[in-house]
Amino acid sequence: QVTSFLGVAVRSLCTSSPHEHPEHGRLVYKGNLAKAVLGVRFFSYSTSIFNLFMMPYIMLKTGIGFESLLIQAAFYGLIGFFTFVTPVTLHVLTKGYVIRLYYKDEMDTYTAITYNAILAEKATVFHQKDVKIPDITKMFTTFYAKTKSMLVNPLLFPNPQDYNHLMGYDKSLYFNLEEEEE
Repeated sequence: QVTSFLGVAVRSLCTSSPHEHPEHGRLVYKGNLAKAVLGVRFFSYSTSIFNLFMMPYIMLKTGIGFESLLIQAAFYGLIGFFTFVTPVTLHVLTKGYVIRLYYKDEMDTYTAITYNAILAEKATVFHQKDVKIPDITKMFTTFYAKTKSMLVNPLLFPNPQDYNHLMGYDKSLYFNLEEEEE
């Protein structure tokens, strides 16, 4: 690569591809919703934390009180639902969304990068033979890596052969006609 900088030619030599990761291998997939997933989950967590700190203050300052114990339980249940259930539901729905997927040719292993519960990146390493395709199409699952569900968009693989190898579609099919006759 040759770059001109104020009339002076600068030459740089890089031996690795920009899509190579020294530990994980070659980048074969990058999810386009990674920032959206992170943003929605962060917003949900932050509003829940804000709600936890503000509700006692609001209750004390406004004097909101209900005569009926049933109405109090319903009110606190509704507040608790939106405070705790929404972030947990978002985590369950998006925990398998693959941000990046790397492949190591020499070991035939994949490394899927996802977000964990505290919004940090988590690496899951698996072999191609560990990939299981669900019998019934699931809404938030493309495949299972060992027992963990993963969600990828097949259209975002720059090289379709990488997706075919991941899913095992590049393997030859073997039919035993003797078993079929029985």
